[in-house]
Amino acid sequence: MPTFHLATFAADVTPPEGHPLCGGWIEPVRGVDDPLRALGVVLLGMGRPIVLCAFDWCGIRNQAYFQLRQALAEAAHTVPECVTVHCVHPHNAPFADVEAEKLIRQAPEPKSSLDLAFFDRVRRSVSEALRDSLKRTRPMTHLGIGKAKVEQVASNRRIVGPDGKVKYTRTSATKSEVIRNEPEGTIDPWLRTLSFWNEAKPLAALHYYATHPMSYYGDGRVSADFCGLARQKRQDDAPEVFQMYFTGAAGNVTAGKYNDGAKANRVILRDRIYKAMLAAWQATEKFPLTGWSWRVEPVRFPSRREASFGEEESRKVLRDPKQTTAKRNNAAFQISWRMRAAIPIDLTCLDLGQVQVLHLPGEPFVEYQLRAQQMQPRKTVCVAGYGDDGTGYIPLAESYLQGGYEPTVSLVGPESEAILMKAIAKLLQLEGQR
Repeated sequence: MPTFHLATFAADVTPPEGHPLCGGWIEPVRGVDDPLRALGVVLLGMGRPIVLCAFDWCGIRNQAYFQLRQALAEAAHTVPECVTVHCVHPHNAPFADVEAEKLIRQAPEPKSSLDLAFFDRVRRSVSEALRDSLKRTRPMTHLGIGKAKVEQVASNRRIVGPDGKVKYTRTSATKSEVIRNEPEGTIDPWLRTLSFWNEAKPLAALHYYATHPMSYYGDGRVSADFCGLARQKRQDDAPEVFQMYFTGAAGNVTAGKYNDGAKANRVILRDRIYKAMLAAWQATEKFPLTGWSWRVEPVRFPSRREASFGEEESRKVLRDPKQTTAKRNNAAFQISWRMRAAIPIDLTCLDLGQVQVLHLPGEPFVEYQLRAQQMQPRKTVCVAGYGDDGTGYIPLAESYLQGGYEPTVSLVGPESEAILMKAIAKLLQLEGQR
């Protein structure tokens, strides 16, 4: 019988004063309401170590993602294909695209999206934290899985009218009572908690839930927002259990039905997530851990074909100081994506038998998560979105015809739905070798 071990690691990744937030699109750092963290686990005992990591950042794209993945792989004595990095996606947090930042710095009168020296420090500190954690591994014998409904948090952002077009967009903070009163729409109401145990002693709890995690932002006050705060509240309650949180396929899901942007709502939303975390923990069933398989499916997503997404037009916008910072920096992100679009994005699946954990890139719509779970009705499928965010949003094919916010800024075309679904099916249905 093989022996399995778990390592856990954590590092502070809070940006300094003046650092850009959300890619430079909003107010930079003016203060810190709560620190940002990079948290991770390393699974050992089945060949190459597996690394699962989550950042309290808005997004990590392209070269930034490659560099972080490589650094963590080296620290864990594994290969990048066995490392997955995700963002929780609060907006008062950094957005990292190294190549885009280099392009921005070459433009006239640039407004930075990322401090490259800060990013290098973070890359080193997180990889050093992982390396140090390998000195303190603990045996693990069991896994656990529990789930609970989250009440009055998630709602679908896209409200489609009778003509088949998006009539309302329900943002994270929706001021209009008329829009808030629309039905929840398509969501996944369940929070799922995967845990690792040494006999009767719990070691780590990994939570998965699909919603944009913003209550309010744009004021320069750094925060992991309500999902990160719920995770920290759970950590404070159970300090002996390492707590992580992954945002699922939440590209078209926000808290907008239940949040008008009032600051008091951050704590209310935090406590609703926390309550579900606690309930999922109490509902946990344990199973002997007999091993796992790790599957990788490289995927190439097609770039948008419209002229406004092309490199020539994007460079024109980037070089124009009269354009807003958001438009100029977004143009740099578009160029960065086109420069790497031929390099595949690795989708991965951790198969633990009773539980499969699917790791997706970008901001996928919640329908991908629901379909993945339907493919394996006898198993628990946990989904982490917001991996390599080079794609931006990954809508459904029909979404481009419906209109609305997400398809207007997504960097990939409508063919992506079929490509992504094929990859998901392959990852979930392939029988792993133990």
